Amino acid sequence: MKLFIAGLPYDFDDVDLKEMFELYGEVSSAKVALDKETRKSRGFGFLDMPNDNEALEAIQALNGANLKGGKQLSVKKSEEKPQTGYGNRGNDRGNDGRPGGRRY
Repeated sequence: MKLFIAGLPYDFDDVDLKEMFELYGEVSSAKVALDKETRKSRGFGFLDMPNDNEALEAIQALNGANLKGGKQLSVKKSEEKPQTGYGNRGNDRGNDGRPGGRRY
C-alpha cells in the first residue's frame, strides 16, 4: 500500500522516514519530497509498504502523532493522480504550440 505522509520535520530524509515506518512492518520504498532549488525537505513524503495490514497499523499508530518541533504527522493512503486521458492530444494546440495550431 502506498502512503502519503505530511508534517515531517524539515531535517528528515528518506532513511529517517523508512526507519520510522519499519517499526510497523516491511517498507519497500520511502521518499521525502525535496525542494528543487534548495534540495531540502518540503515536509512530506511517500512510502510503500507491501503488506496492507502493516500499512493500516502504521496509519493508525502514526496519524496525528506529534514529532519534534511540535509538528503533527498526517498519514493516509496515497491517492492516485487522476488520469485526464488527454496526454499530448486534445489540447487544441498545433505543432507550433500556439492555440489553434498553424493556419495555412
